[in-house]
Amino acid sequence: MHICMSVFKARRVIDQIRGRSYEETLMILELMPYRASYPILKLVYSAAANASHNMGLNEADLFISKAEVNRGAIVKKLRPRARGRSYMIKKTTCHIKILLKEK
Repeated sequence: MHICMSVFKARRVIDQIRGRSYEETLMILELMPYRASYPILKLVYSAAANASHNMGLNEADLFISKAEVNRGAIVKKLRPRARGRSYMIKKTTCHIKILLKEK
């Protein structure tokens, strides 16, 4: 999943949920005060729904076996400044991968 967010901000949340069970992960992500926790919560919901629908696994038995955050493309924009100059704005993105396994 692509998120318009710094890798370090997303990695701070991912490090907290790696290796935990599915229910515990949902509780942690709902109570975290960070902005990155909501997109990661949606991603965990989606991964669990895919595991139960496609593979026939029970959501209560799932745990996060692998979670990683990598740097994505940088979106570059130009902002006009004084005297006809321009200023580069770099919006960083990140790729998040979550792998769920059954206990």
